[in-house]
Amino acid sequence: MTERNGPGAAGGLSEASTCSEKANGEKQETPPEVHSGEVEEHPRGGSAPAPGGLAEAPDGGWGWVVLLATIVVLALTLAFPSCVGIFYTDLQNDFHASNSETSWVPSIMTSVLHAGGPFCSVLVERFGCRPTVMLGGVLSGLGMVASSFTQSINQLFVTAGVITGLGFCFSFQPAVTILGHYFVRRRAFANAMSSMGTALGLCTLPVLGNYLHSELGWRGSFLVLGAVLLNCCVCGAVMRPLRPAGRRGQPLMNHGPPPPEVKAKDEKKTGWAAALWRSLLAALSKHMAFDQFRSNARYRMYALGLTWMMLGFVVPLIYLVPYATANGMEQDRAALLLSILGVVNICVRPPIGVVFSMAWFKGRHVYVFASALLVNGLSNAICCIGPSFTVLLAYVIVYGLSMSLVGSLMFTVLMDVVEMSRFLSALGLLAVMESVTLLIGPPLAGVLVDRTGQYFHVFLACSAVVASAAVFIFVSFCLLDRKERNSAQLAQPSTLPEQGRTSISVAPGCQYSSVPTEGDKEKASANGADHITSV
Repeated sequence: MTERNGPGAAGGLSEASTCSEKANGEKQETPPEVHSGEVEEHPRGGSAPAPGGLAEAPDGGWGWVVLLATIVVLALTLAFPSCVGIFYTDLQNDFHASNSETSWVPSIMTSVLHAGGPFCSVLVERFGCRPTVMLGGVLSGLGMVASSFTQSINQLFVTAGVITGLGFCFSFQPAVTILGHYFVRRRAFANAMSSMGTALGLCTLPVLGNYLHSELGWRGSFLVLGAVLLNCCVCGAVMRPLRPAGRRGQPLMNHGPPPPEVKAKDEKKTGWAAALWRSLLAALSKHMAFDQFRSNARYRMYALGLTWMMLGFVVPLIYLVPYATANGMEQDRAALLLSILGVVNICVRPPIGVVFSMAWFKGRHVYVFASALLVNGLSNAICCIGPSFTVLLAYVIVYGLSMSLVGSLMFTVLMDVVEMSRFLSALGLLAVMESVTLLIGPPLAGVLVDRTGQYFHVFLACSAVVASAAVFIFVSFCLLDRKERNSAQLAQPSTLPEQGRTSISVAPGCQYSSVPTEGDKEKASANGADHITSV
């Protein structure tokens, strides 16, 4: 597959056709897309081979159940850190912490959610998507339950930040990955619908959290929310994986370790330390797409742009409720703003999925994504007009519309710029890069609030960061497209005939070939004799 799909090419279909061509020719190192037909359960969470040869991704059937489960998983994972702002003031008062210290809780949670990508890739390869999602549900639930018993802000960093964040990672990334294998032709629609899970979480979790906060306090709320997060285990149970035909006993994304005798031979030949170092490098190369970052310019530019974007993309969601309550707004109305944001996303994302599944948008997803990201960044400046409910409502609507486009196309663009067989490793490297800016973004905003005493400076800074990331992605892909067009024009051979010659196309079986006659044979013999005499 090339680095990108052209404007007129269908991204998912080109990937499927590429896999089919490779399967008909030489042996593949990476598994093909997915296969339809009957799926038999595998004891390690995989599935037995489908009968027959290659088949297209189901694009339906049990895939709709997997899509529904992915929506719920994204609602419980990606939207959860933004709802911690409801308990922001209570955490400050109980632990006597500053804004910057308290902001580390959602910051660490979000950062670990992304930084755990390589570990998640190892688990997915070893056990499959289903057990990994269920393990994530258990970890996130236990982390929130343990958080309700913490006695210091540092303990909360470990329980709510590290343990819960790691559980979110183990649930979120395998769910997105297996969805990409179930849908190819309808991939843009499936990704848009799954991203609606984040909107669903933003719509329901603030209302639930605010109700629990008023009835049980923040400790009781964390205890109940921990039980709610265990529903990720139920979602993981229905994510039945598919496997390619011809790889009997090896389910998709579940290859297992090499045989012990192979490891022993390698260690005898190269030594234990060298074998360990080589295995470590191979694992890093496999689960983090450094080769794609080095050779695929589109993936490199997209990863850098998203990394810079994450410095200010989620910060407004964390500080929206504190900003409103600090200026005299009631807690219920402030939490209602996040719910309205979720409602806007729920209403907008399904039509977005239908529209951007049209053939005209294939290869143009990144430009729509960058344009929506620019609007999203500039919308943060609306908060600087004033802290009234009307102004913040207008901000939430504009922010929600642009956020819907960004969330719907984020993974679709990534699937366009890398092969599906490398999607998990590309997502792993991208997640690690994003985790750095996600970790430092909210604390930097907290320092800004502590020093200035005003929240609107945070929204101004986020506006500049996100808008600049959008411009970077848009300009980078424009330049790459121009370079690719120029290279294609230079590579085309000249179609003009040479002077004095006529270009005639001759069919392969119609070329002239002379048939020697008796006279030709006698002439050839005479020439041969003359040649011998002269020598």
